[in-house]
Amino acid sequence: MKIYTRKGDDGTTGLWYGGRVPKYAGRPEAYGSVDEAASALGLARSAADRGGELHADILRVQNELFVAGAELATAPEAAERLEEGVSKVTGDMVDRLEADIDRYMDRVDLPPKFIVPGGTELSARLDVARAAVRRAERRVAALKDDGDLADDTVLTYLNRLSDALFAMARFADEPEPELFEGRG
Repeated sequence: MKIYTRKGDDGTTGLWYGGRVPKYAGRPEAYGSVDEAASALGLARSAADRGGELHADILRVQNELFVAGAELATAPEAAERLEEGVSKVTGDMVDRLEADIDRYMDRVDLPPKFIVPGGTELSARLDVARAAVRRAERRVAALKDDGDLADDTVLTYLNRLSDALFAMARFADEPEPELFEGRG
């Protein structure tokens, strides 16, 4: 099986359920950023203890990002064809992230200053993934502003995911007090 189709050689890409758009258009920028975040999470997962809590949560989130990517790769006029939890982000997915945030933050003490990433390799990788999610969130927010988003739940999900990744990174951190910068 060949993985190349040559269809994108003209600078366009296909959307789920039809249609082609320029590769630099807002929709491919959004799902491409989600793909980048999922890949960054793969690096983080590779540094987590296999079978551990963080490993399992990161893997779940990576799978959920495929759902978000599928939704974003579908033009709004075909949104009714999406399946919740398979190709469409759900409120339950957002709720799970909120529970993750609370579960991790209940077990960390944040210093009253900015946190410099890099306390551990795993926390640094999670912070890189968090930054990639923030980029994806900005791309999806632009789709919303352009009226090109069928449902805001995917935007809410990405916002919550960046918070969850912050919480996971702090849980994985071994802070070095001298590396904290003052606020303000």
